[in-house]
Amino acid sequence: MRGVRRSGHLPFGPDSLTMLKPIAGFGALALDDLRQRTPPAAPLEARLLAAEAWLCRAQDASTDGGVSYGYSLRGGWRASYPETSGYIATTFLRLARRRGPDYLQRAERILNWLTSIQNPDGSFANPRYGKRGIVFDTGQILFGLVRGHQATGRAEYLSCARRAAAWLTGIADAQLRWTRSEHLDTPHVYNARTAWALLLMNELEFDPRREAVARSNLDWAVSEQHASGLFDHCAFSRGRPPFTHTLAYAARGLLESGMVLGESRYVDSARRCADAMLQHLDPRGYLPATLTVTGKAASRSCCLTGNCQFAIVWARLHGCVGGDAYRQGALRALDFVMATQDVDTADGGLRGGIKGSQPVWGRYAPMTLPNWATKFFVDALWMRKDLPA
Repeated sequence: MRGVRRSGHLPFGPDSLTMLKPIAGFGALALDDLRQRTPPAAPLEARLLAAEAWLCRAQDASTDGGVSYGYSLRGGWRASYPETSGYIATTFLRLARRRGPDYLQRAERILNWLTSIQNPDGSFANPRYGKRGIVFDTGQILFGLVRGHQATGRAEYLSCARRAAAWLTGIADAQLRWTRSEHLDTPHVYNARTAWALLLMNELEFDPRREAVARSNLDWAVSEQHASGLFDHCAFSRGRPPFTHTLAYAARGLLESGMVLGESRYVDSARRCADAMLQHLDPRGYLPATLTVTGKAASRSCCLTGNCQFAIVWARLHGCVGGDAYRQGALRALDFVMATQDVDTADGGLRGGIKGSQPVWGRYAPMTLPNWATKFFVDALWMRKDLPA
């Protein structure tokens, strides 16, 4: 240290300081969670505005127009993540109608980037796993392209959406199911959400093969449902208990697809899953992060993303079929998540964002604020505004 004082220089540079900031921030978060200390209370609107601002900072942290994967102990803001940027564009498009035109520009920045990285065959890849197209990632980006064309009329978004939809229909197997070009080479029930994206594309311009592929995958999802209401093949990898995150993907995909098609059996399947999850929601609004297919909790931590997503499913069901249990479930699930959100910290990587897990070291996205957790939180809070008090 004497040498440092003589030279007047610190033994580390600006890059080192940048690395130390998330270590300090997540260290403080972990200590708070260990002590079960919650951030200060805040009104719902303040929480919503803080979450929306966090999504904007996540986009501004990237130079390509996409949205950062999230803020992590491992280096702070991560690179842009194509899959979730695609459906964050839909959130920004809704915010453009509610908050102002700046959000339309943000959505277009995302979509312009996505059109520039689409594979020649129409698919989209997850850079972490190489350049090969992935069914789920392509489906989630399709949401943004469809909604982007509807909002702006831009032909390039429609052209890219057509190519993505054509790839999704063309990659299906002889039974019209998605059994290849999948994450970890495993078919996933949560591609019910991808089926929903194909059906939304059909609302722009109808193609019977798209509907056939969507129905085949939805039928398979229903066939994988147990008496517990939960699904086989709903985890990222075979033989593992699924996170509430992926279970909610499946339930929402079945619910929305059933409503688009007017097929009650898909809606009924979503309800069975949603009803099963209500049984696991404790009075605080906590849901276990993972559950076995027989309906047993397999984790002590909470996947906050899954809480937000099931709040959306329950809010949608309340609006469609009624039932106060769905309203109460949505409120309690969101109350739990709101109690973990810090809207006052000076750390812009943490302020207003939603952790992957509670506690922060839990099984899902540990020591990270993934962008999709905050995206679904924003979507859910806007739905909460429409729920009766």
